[in-house]
Amino acid sequence: MKIQFCGATSGVTGSCHLITAGDHKILLDCGQFQGGKAQDELNFEPFPFDPAEVEFLILSHAHIDHCGRIPLLVKRGFKGKIYCTDATADLLDIMLKDSAYIHEKEAEWQNRKNERAGRPLVEALYTAKDAEDALKFVVPILYDQLIDLNDDIRICFNDAGHILGSAITEIWVKEDDNVSKIVFSGDLGVMDRPILRNPTIIKKADYVIMESTYGNRLHPENSMDVRKLMNIIRDTAARGGNTVIPSFAVGRTQELIYELNRVIDSDSEYQKIFEDLMVYVDSPMAQNATEAFKKNSQVFDEETKDFISRGDNPLEFKNLKFTRSSEESQWLNVDHTPKIIISASGMCEAGRIRHHLKHNLWNEKSSIVFVGYQAEGTLGRQLIEGATEVTLFGDKVEVNAQIHNLEGFSGHADKNGLMDWIRGFQMVPKKIFLVHGEPQSKIDFADAIKAETGMEAVVVNANAEYELEPASGQVVNMEEAMAEAVDENKINEARNHLFNIRRRLEDIIYNTDLAISPDVPPEKLARINNIILELEKSSINLGSTLTESNEDNTAIELTDADRATIAAARKIEEEERKKTK
Repeated sequence: MKIQFCGATSGVTGSCHLITAGDHKILLDCGQFQGGKAQDELNFEPFPFDPAEVEFLILSHAHIDHCGRIPLLVKRGFKGKIYCTDATADLLDIMLKDSAYIHEKEAEWQNRKNERAGRPLVEALYTAKDAEDALKFVVPILYDQLIDLNDDIRICFNDAGHILGSAITEIWVKEDDNVSKIVFSGDLGVMDRPILRNPTIIKKADYVIMESTYGNRLHPENSMDVRKLMNIIRDTAARGGNTVIPSFAVGRTQELIYELNRVIDSDSEYQKIFEDLMVYVDSPMAQNATEAFKKNSQVFDEETKDFISRGDNPLEFKNLKFTRSSEESQWLNVDHTPKIIISASGMCEAGRIRHHLKHNLWNEKSSIVFVGYQAEGTLGRQLIEGATEVTLFGDKVEVNAQIHNLEGFSGHADKNGLMDWIRGFQMVPKKIFLVHGEPQSKIDFADAIKAETGMEAVVVNANAEYELEPASGQVVNMEEAMAEAVDENKINEARNHLFNIRRRLEDIIYNTDLAISPDVPPEKLARINNIILELEKSSINLGSTLTESNEDNTAIELTDADRATIAAARKIEEEERKKTK
């Protein structure tokens, strides 16, 4: 078995890793390179593999640096299935269509310039049609479901806590008489953050592919940066300026909305700031992403679910307005009333944020607040490093506004968070491959891993390829892999799910004693747990048509999907009864 690293090896963008096991080729992510002209040109280069030979693509999450070249992959021959969580699938539809629109517009703009200069025309990296074609290959699955890709490969997605739908992927690969387990971290989130659950701790792996974005840096506490943000907003409004926040449309924007909502609903000193101050989210994609968040409330943390159960949607408040049309966006820069403008993209490389920067950077009354990672070569990185002049739409713009960088809002785990996750492995991995970090960050984090845990970490550079040794009998077949995957915590969680389902849906799932028996085979438990997860999503989702049975025996309304799931559960139980006869 081999791993070839095809992106996110010299920086934090372009995530793409190829696993070859016998005749099988699996791609982990297919992200876009970001960070200026040199990085953008990498997107047009041929893939260092034949896309037509790749059987499956496993997508960790829907940020463009992880998914942004999927339409290009399909355009160049990939015809396999794209596996991701169901929430990621919802966001992917939004992200790829928006990305295609940007690429088409950039190509049109460049071609107008080229025509005037007599230079050859260029093609967009991909088009809206390419994005639509790619989305046809998407297969959504739920967290914790064990899925067989074929007889030799099995996967399971675990919550990474980075953005909605982000996943840590467990991959079991059978070769000859051995089964090796690879864990791909994707991007790891921050513990105890709003809306999302904490990153899942994985106990066992033969090989780990791990991000290292903040491998040598620590974040300030989020609560400290919330207070700093409120102080910036208050002081900027008092000066008569705008607070402009470049923000990733998926994840960071929703967290900002959540934090602002908490301030407005509190009795804190900052509440009065928002009596007249409007908050504009100027990004159609962010509005669509926020709707996707509402649709997937089943993956929220318990605090956010509790807000929702009380009828308080944490992603809505009275002073919040989403702007869709270009006319509304332009009006924000004509109106001189102090306001908060949250706009994409988070690194200021494209989108409406560049217009807002052009109209606010020169104004000493305004503030620009960064709340996410700024990759090398991006406009955002230039600004936080102290640029006094930048170029926007061909014009030089002086930087007179106050520039703030609040790393406490980052959606990436910092060095301590990454170390906590790596310490969770009870079985020492054969190798830990560090990717998705700038060179010094990876080097420093590898040194820290060695010093603090004794584990060896490999700093991946360029398109490096590594031969992986067999698992040496640590897991010798898929049955043991299944038993290892369904550990004690997952078994207890599955049993708890079953008890809850039985209380609420006794007329649908019968004979659950069979499923919660202590000696239930792991494979049987995993299959039933897959079905439970599907039922749980249906019952928790805000938009579900499944309603709980009440004391008056109100009829339960079921969708076709619910009926199919119930039928599958009954079929499994019938099979088990036949085996016991």
